Amino acid sequence: MRVLIKGTGVVGLTLAHELIGRGVEVAVAERQPDFGGAASWFAGGMLAPWCERESAEETVLTRGIGAIDWWDRALPGEVSRNGTLVVAPPRDVGELKRFASRTSDFEWLDGEAIARLEPALAGRFREALFFPGEAHLDPRRALVLLRQKLVENGVAFIGEADSSSDSDLIADCSGASRIGAIAGLRGVRGEMLYLQTGEVELSRPVRLIHPRIPLYIVPRGNGLFMCGATMIETDDGGPIAARSLMELLNAAYALHPAFGEARLLETGTGVRPAFADNLPRVMRAGNTITLNGLYRHGFLLSPALAEEAANLALAQNLKGDAA
Repeated sequence: MRVLIKGTGVVGLTLAHELIGRGVEVAVAERQPDFGGAASWFAGGMLAPWCERESAEETVLTRGIGAIDWWDRALPGEVSRNGTLVVAPPRDVGELKRFASRTSDFEWLDGEAIARLEPALAGRFREALFFPGEAHLDPRRALVLLRQKLVENGVAFIGEADSSSDSDLIADCSGASRIGAIAGLRGVRGEMLYLQTGEVELSRPVRLIHPRIPLYIVPRGNGLFMCGATMIETDDGGPIAARSLMELLNAAYALHPAFGEARLLETGTGVRPAFADNLPRVMRAGNTITLNGLYRHGFLLSPALAEEAANLALAQNLKGDAA
């Protein structure tokens, strides 16, 4: 069986990995070999199914739990299993309690426990939620390493113009580029930035409950931090808005004043495709399977979606062979 995958974001690469593990011949059509334009490149890389349950349906939790082990098997050594810390200023402790009411598998921490877990935050917060089962990875390293692994395992990466039509099946994983072509698919813009400082050290993603813009900060090592992200209902993928930049920087400063002196190394935007319910879908029409609508859960839900799509592809192929 030969499958042509269109799209080299996290969905396409994850599906390719799933298929070659089942003995399928795979080729991947890519527009740009450097992941240009892929929303995955601007992701936080948080594997946080319990935290995401605060604003997502139960299925995001149940389908996302297995992602941590999947990424650990696919890219050994790239997943940090240090949990997630959720904090809030004293004035917003009610919001922290609301967050807790919508989630599970966490521990309440007092100020001393926060300081033991993240010494850089000592004395800054009185209460926090700690989700010990969660993890994170660097999405840019993950994308590059997964592509490299696929090449080493015989997956051909070809230009879109060279895409052959002799495949048994096409898997459309082209994300936001399908907005307007897939009914009900819309764009949700996410904006992020990278800060660098030697004054702050964190061991895990930290989420700050903020009255206007919830912030997460994910450590990348060597004093580098990814800060994000806005959620704006638009498919405009242009540069970051001045207001968003100010709000992200203000929220980072609220987490720790040292971020006010950090170097701003990069800003970026990504348009994340989503359906009305913000849940992804696997659809089949003829010899094309479409995976889309992962919203803000690309790295978290791609493994489950890839498994579903691979099962569908192989089941349909077996039916065709039997006929």
